Amino acid sequence: MSRMQMRGVVAGAVLAGLTVAGCGYDNKGVYNPNPPVNAEVVTATGDLTAGLAQFRALLGGAANTTAGEQQTGRREINWDGVGAALLNVNTFPGDQFNRVVPRGQIFTTPGTGFRVSDIALFDLEPSDSTQFRAFSPPKIFVAAGSPIIDVTFRVAGSETNATVAGFGVVFSDVDLAGSASLEFFDANGVSLKQVAAPVRSDATGHSFAGAVFDQALVARVRITAGQAAVAAGVKDISAGGTSDLVATDDFIAGEPHPIQ
Repeated sequence: MSRMQMRGVVAGAVLAGLTVAGCGYDNKGVYNPNPPVNAEVVTATGDLTAGLAQFRALLGGAANTTAGEQQTGRREINWDGVGAALLNVNTFPGDQFNRVVPRGQIFTTPGTGFRVSDIALFDLEPSDSTQFRAFSPPKIFVAAGSPIIDVTFRVAGSETNATVAGFGVVFSDVDLAGSASLEFFDANGVSLKQVAAPVRSDATGHSFAGAVFDQALVARVRITAGQAAVAAGVKDISAGGTSDLVATDDFIAGEPHPIQ
């Protein structure tokens, strides 16, 4: 059975197919100029164990941690290695997980910066500490000044622009349908797919959304995490506010391959 034929029943996960045009690497690092290109979408809420296992299996290989292109595998970020000097401030470097930690991901935002929190954003709004639970405790990630995070890819540890076969995010506290999503773009800026994260289904508050393509087509992913930015004095809709505020935790990407 091929990887894209894996359609077992996964508790809490929803899978769907998409056909698009393009070219690139398959998940074994083999370049095909005219590939059949499909994508598998995985979403999950509540207990994410089965959904994440399915997503990692679709990407294939191990979680790579060394610099340089690897022919198989994936790159994962869980924020928990971020040191104290970069915590709870809006100045977390957008290139930290390429320049310092070789994961091949660069973050930008139309907002003012990025924040990694180990106190559930309590310092911005005390009620947030009951809203945003880390999936891999204790740290979570948000953009400052905007709910939007754009992720582009590099060959890990280098400045070489790259594409990946798939990308997924764990979200924390999605209260409203459609408030958190991913949009995938190719190297020409063409939108390939949009995936909405499901609404939280239990007290842990975790949701997952991701997509894996047959080829490494994805040059950029736009993450929309909520309806507004998490900010000082701004409450989540479930705590009396007017907008659904959402944080993120683990990012899982395919191995970045240089753009041809």
